[in-house]
Order: sequence, then structure tokens, then C-alpha cells
Amino acid sequence: MTRTVRWAMVAMAAVAATATVAAKPKFTAVWKTPASYDVSLAGKKVAALVITKDDSVRVAGEEALARELGARGFQAVATYRSVPREEAAVAEKAKVWFERLGVEGVVALRPVAIDRKTTYSPSTWVSSSYTEFWGYYGYGWSSVYVPGHVDRNTVVIIETTIYSVPRNALLWAGISETRNPEQLGPAVAELAEECVKELHKVGLAKLIKK
Repeated sequence: MTRTVRWAMVAMAAVAATATVAAKPKFTAVWKTPASYDVSLAGKKVAALVITKDDSVRVAGEEALARELGARGFQAVATYRSVPREEAAVAEKAKVWFERLGVEGVVALRPVAIDRKTTYSPSTWVSSSYTEFWGYYGYGWSSVYVPGHVDRNTVVIIETTIYSVPRNALLWAGISETRNPEQLGPAVAELAEECVKELHKVGLAKLIKK
């Protein structure tokens, strides 16, 4: 094998490796609801919620999301720390714990698919499954996506929703894609930072003058 051929093979391997490097999460669709324009969660108690039956993903994701929220001035709580695991997936039971916590808002992440294109639009988020928090809570847990092995050249699709608990209303929704994550857990955790940035971007973290 000549030196030129060896260097060509090394270069090809480097290009192949680069092609499968994980990319940061990217929001492909977002929607701010009319109900959000007179709501601010600035300085309020906000629950970080990851809707998945994979406990390791849920714990890591909620901790990362709570950490990002806390760093930006919210009173953040990871849901798994307050809602018992056996009651978390039942809206009626979870509601009692959320009321005890006294949270004003919820930022929820829900993995919905791997390597499949999913189209979202405002018409999706105004459906009865999304407009009210407790309706979404029950819907989300009843249709949890169970991820398998994450291979190369895959796209992880995660749904993000932000709710006002006192109003029981959807404030903001978005869908994001993460390409070639090594594992689902870190992908969810990395998305947490982007979610909090969006929350600021759309004004839900600004103080409202009375």
C-alpha cells in the first residue's frame, strides 16, 4: 500500500467520523399561544418534567432542565424529586403533588420519535390533547415513546411544551431535532439549555409591569 493510498484512507475515515458527530438540538417548529402574552414565569416556581418511562433519561433530563432554569432565576424543581414514581404517570394523582408544590409553570420535554419526520403546526397544539396542562399530562404519559438503540445517522425528535399551572393552559410549544446523539439521555439534557433560551426569547421570563 502506497503512502498516498494510506493517507487517502485516513482522510476518508475522518470524513466518515465527522459525518456522524452529534449535532446540537435544533428547534424546527415553535408556537407561542395567545394565552402567553400576559403571563410571566420570571422568578416563579417552575417544575422540570421529562415524560418518559426510562428513569435514567427522566432523572438526568429533569436535573439538567432544573439546573438551567435555576441558573436563569427561576425557582426550579425536578418533578421526580417530589412526585412518586408510581404516581407520576397518572394525571389525577400527579395533580395533587403539583398543587402541594405550588408551581406556577411546567416545562415538559417528551421524546416522540427516532429517525422519523414528524410534522407539527399550530393546529397540532390547539387540539384538546395540548391546550390544557392536565389533558396533555394524561395524553403525554399514555403515548410515551420507548426508544430502542440509537444508531448512527439518526434523528431524535423531542417535543417541548410550557404550561401555566394556575391557568391550566399551554403557553408555548416546540419540536426539536438532535442528529446522531450517542444516547438519548444526554440529548435530552442538552436540549434543556436550548429550552430555557427559548423561554427567555419569547418573553416568558420577563417581568410584567402592573
